[in-house]
Amino acid sequence: MSRIDVNHVWKIYPRGNVVAVQDLTFTCHDKEFLAILGPSGGGKSSTLRMLAGLEDITRGEILFDGKVVNHLGPAERNVALAFESYALYYRLNVYENIAFPLRARGMKGPEVDKRVKFIAELLELTPYLKKYPGSLAGGVQQRVSLARALVRKPNVTLLDEPLSHMDQRVRHELRARIRHLHDELGLTTIYVTHDQAEAIALCDRLLIINEGKLQQIGTVEEVWNRPANKFVAYFIGEPTMNFIPAVVENERAVAILTDEGKRVFTLEGNPGRKIRRSGSDTWSSAPAR
Repeated sequence: MSRIDVNHVWKIYPRGNVVAVQDLTFTCHDKEFLAILGPSGGGKSSTLRMLAGLEDITRGEILFDGKVVNHLGPAERNVALAFESYALYYRLNVYENIAFPLRARGMKGPEVDKRVKFIAELLELTPYLKKYPGSLAGGVQQRVSLARALVRKPNVTLLDEPLSHMDQRVRHELRARIRHLHDELGLTTIYVTHDQAEAIALCDRLLIINEGKLQQIGTVEEVWNRPANKFVAYFIGEPTMNFIPAVVENERAVAILTDEGKRVFTLEGNPGRKIRRSGSDTWSSAPAR
């Protein structure tokens, strides 16, 4: 079992007193694929680094299966990490790159060989095991990076925009592989990205963060059809939602001032849909895109 609970977590960088994450609370369930989505500088990577144990937590608690891990390092948390940069050992061949974390833990040869060949087969890396990373295309190198992260059978898999610099064809291929691995190995995965198409294609639930604050967490359908606030309504969807200043007439109608005078629009369709206010604007909780 691999459940993650983040309880009222803050990250404040002393230099400049920068608040990167503010009072963040959420749960990632066992075997769930959770995507953390938000604009650049919104606090996504700081959150992931605290989960990994690469950043100290200023306030709050992170629990793995009910155990507080605030003061444990990455190795003690048994997390798999994969980043945009491959961070491969270019003097080692693919086999030894994948085997490295197993050998570092003192695992013996036969078990190392069994695990390396198993994960290599899942990621279709068997033909490359004797090759060196410098001779491989970027998509293959990223698969090697994923294999090295996952070969230890981690409690939690943390992926920080691992596909962001790849071309579209390779990204589509690796998305499918990542989701297949998640399902095949029964992983608990947290995936950070600013690309909503990527997040939607992969995740069970979305966690949307902006300026270090949680905006909404839910399934794609929940976030799409019932955005929690104006930021989520604007940020999610392609094309983005339009906002028009209006005046609420009643629960089912708004008035918009035009050059030709006031025009009243009545909402039709889903009776549960109501008009919501955000400052001087109005927007529907089930918007037309």
